[in-house]
Amino acid sequence: MRDKVLLFINGDPPKSLPNVKEYTFIACTDGAFHYLKQLGFPLEKLDFISGDFDSHSGADENVYEDKFIYTPDQNKTDFHKALDIILEKGYQNIDVFGGSGGEQDHFLGNLTVAYSFKENLNLKFYDEFSEYFFVPKSVVLKNVKDKLISLYPFPKAVNITTKGLNWSLNNENLSVTIRIGTRNFAIEDEVSIQYEKGDLLVFIGKKYL
Repeated sequence: MRDKVLLFINGDPPKSLPNVKEYTFIACTDGAFHYLKQLGFPLEKLDFISGDFDSHSGADENVYEDKFIYTPDQNKTDFHKALDIILEKGYQNIDVFGGSGGEQDHFLGNLTVAYSFKENLNLKFYDEFSEYFFVPKSVVLKNVKDKLISLYPFPKAVNITTKGLNWSLNNENLSVTIRIGTRNFAIEDEVSIQYEKGDLLVFIGKKYL
C-alpha cells in the first residue's frame, strides 16, 4: 500500500478518530492540535504541528515543542502551509479531517487550496456527512451502492458520462452558474465517471434512503 498521510486541520473535529495504524505520517495545524488533545488523540503519534501558533498557550504543548514547525506567512492558510511541508517531505496521498464546518468561507478556502494542489497531491476530505475529493478525467468509485453521490463542477466540467448512478449523464456539461449534479445516488456497487475538460469535485455521502 502506498504511504498515506493523516492531516487534521481546524474545522469541525471528527466525531470519531481514524485508525492511526493506517497511516505512515501524521500531522496537524496548531488549531487542530487543541481539539485532538480534547479528543484524547495519541499526540505522540504526530510527526509535526504547523502554524503561526497565535493560539499557542504553552502548558501541555511544550511537551511537543520539538514537533512544531513555525509557518508565519500570512499570505497562505495553515492548511496550505501544511500541504507545502508534506509535499516537500515526498508524500502524495493525504486524508484530511477538519476541512469543513465552522465558518463557511474557511470551507470554500480549503477547497480552493485543495484545487491548487490537485496536480501534485491526492487529497481526500472526510467529515460527518461525506468524503469528497477532486477526481481525474476517468475514475471508478467502488463500494458505493445506495450512497449519495454529488458531482460538483469547479467551476465547470465538460462532456461528462457516468455509469451506475440513478440519474446518468451522457456527454453532458456541468457548471456552477448553470447546472450542478448534486443529490444523485449510486444504483450499482461501482460508479464510473468520465469527462473531457474542466474539474470535478465528487462527494460520496451516507446511504441515500
